[in-house]
Amino acid sequence: MIRLAANLSFLFTELPFLERFAAAARAGFGAVELAFPYDFPAAEIAARLRDSGLKLAILNTPAGDPARGEIGLAALPGRESDAEESFRCALRYAEALDAPRIHLLAGNLPPQVNHQAADEVFLSNIRRAADLAAAAGREITLEPLNAHDRPAYHLHSLAHARALIDAAGRHNVRLQLDLYHARFAESDLIGVIDREFDVIGHVQIANFPDRGEPTPQGSDYPRVLARLQELEYAGYVGCEYVPRGDTRSGMKWATPYLSMRAPLARLDLK
Repeated sequence: MIRLAANLSFLFTELPFLERFAAAARAGFGAVELAFPYDFPAAEIAARLRDSGLKLAILNTPAGDPARGEIGLAALPGRESDAEESFRCALRYAEALDAPRIHLLAGNLPPQVNHQAADEVFLSNIRRAADLAAAAGREITLEPLNAHDRPAYHLHSLAHARALIDAAGRHNVRLQLDLYHARFAESDLIGVIDREFDVIGHVQIANFPDRGEPTPQGSDYPRVLARLQELEYAGYVGCEYVPRGDTRSGMKWATPYLSMRAPLARLDLK
C-alpha cells in the first residue's frame, strides 16, 4: 500500500508553518516530512502532530549556517565536532517527535577540499551517527542530490551513496531515494528502484525537470508507485515538490493514494 507524506517545507507554504500540519491532515495525509524544524520547540511540533493525527516520517539534520551556504556538515573536514552536535540535535527531535529516520546531510564542499578527504570524514560521521541512532531505535539515510541544483554538494550519485552505505557496515544506514534528483542521471526509474530496493529506507517524489506536482510524463509516478507497491515497500513516499499553484489545487494526482492511507508500522531494526 502506497502511503504519502507531505513535506511541509514544500507543501502548504501558503500557510504559516505550524498551521500546515492540520492542513495536511485535512487533505488526507497520514504523515509529514520536516526539513528543518529547529526554529520551533519539539514540544510544539509534537502537539501539532498529535492534534492532527499525523506521523513524522523523516527529518533532516540541521543545515549549519545557511548564510555561509551550508547545507549539512557531515562531509566537511575540520567540522567533525559540529557534525556530531548537529546529529545529536536531530536525534533529540526525532525521539521527541517519534520520527523513525534522520537524513544525514553531507554538505557543500569548499573548493579546497578534495573528495577523498571528504569521503573519509563522511564515512566516519556516518558510522558515529548510525551507532547513536541505533541505540535510539532509529535509522539514518543518505540522499544524493543532483549536480544541477546542488553543484557543490558532496553526494551526487546513487553509486556513491551505495558505496558509502556498504562501507559503513551498519544495518540502519539506508538510501533516501529522491526520484526527482535521481532522474537527472537515470532515465529508468523503475530500474533504479529494482536495483537499489534492498537499501531503500525512504522515497521522495516530484516532477522532472520542474520539480512541480508529479505527472505521468515527467515522473512516471503511476508506474513508479505501482512498482513500489509490487515490491511491498513499507515506508512513506514523501511529496517534496513545489506546487505550481496553491497546494490543494495541485493534488488531484494524489487522490487515489490518500484515500487508501494506512498507519506506518513501527520499525524493526533488529
